[in-house]
Amino acid sequence: MAAVLACGPEAVLSHRSAAAHWGIREDTRSRIDVTAPGRRGRIPAGIDAHRHASLRPADCTRVDGIPCTSVSRTLLDLAAVVSYRGLRYAVKQAEVEGLFDLTEMNELLGRSRGRRGVARLRMAIALHEPREQLTRRELEERFFDLCREAGLPLPEVNAHLVVGGISMMPDFLWHGAGLIVEADSRKVHGTVAAFEEDRRRDQRLTAAGWTVIRCTWRQVLDEPERLANTIRSLLASPSRRRA
Repeated sequence: MAAVLACGPEAVLSHRSAAAHWGIREDTRSRIDVTAPGRRGRIPAGIDAHRHASLRPADCTRVDGIPCTSVSRTLLDLAAVVSYRGLRYAVKQAEVEGLFDLTEMNELLGRSRGRRGVARLRMAIALHEPREQLTRRELEERFFDLCREAGLPLPEVNAHLVVGGISMMPDFLWHGAGLIVEADSRKVHGTVAAFEEDRRRDQRLTAAGWTVIRCTWRQVLDEPERLANTIRSLLASPSRRRA
């Protein structure tokens, strides 16, 4: 806050410092990044001052009371000062924390043509999949369509299982074949806690004789034939499930 105040009334925390404040990238430097569009004169000690006339009110907010660039603007600023790997990590963390807004990002990129870092940021967000915002019901319908069109038997949805005394509700299940298919999204399954729990769950199911595979929403929507062929092969294999 002191660094922002030292740079004038329109100043905001930005770049690496803003990313750290948002919790999407660590910044161990002693210096603090501040953007002050109208600032002139000597830069206070310990501050990396950035001046950019393109900063708009929509690019600014407050986080814990400190004026700060929005997540989208922070990522765009980061793209000009960190490695691609570091940028991609920040984008991923913004997604995991539920802070990434693709519509807002595209609007910002659209009015930032020619700025350093734009091309790099477009590359970094290329894997973001807005269709992962589909509701659970919509995903079930898409998966059922995939099975129908491929001539596969329809699975049970969220069937109740008790394995090793633990209650579970797999996404899609074929009892006779001992097959379970889990459809994952990065938004829901991308956190460390979810990643660990998914592996524990799969291990318990496998130990109980179930075959468990995971597919992404992107595969359900964009690779239905390949996914259907995989499921068909597994349904044709002898079940290992214990009675």
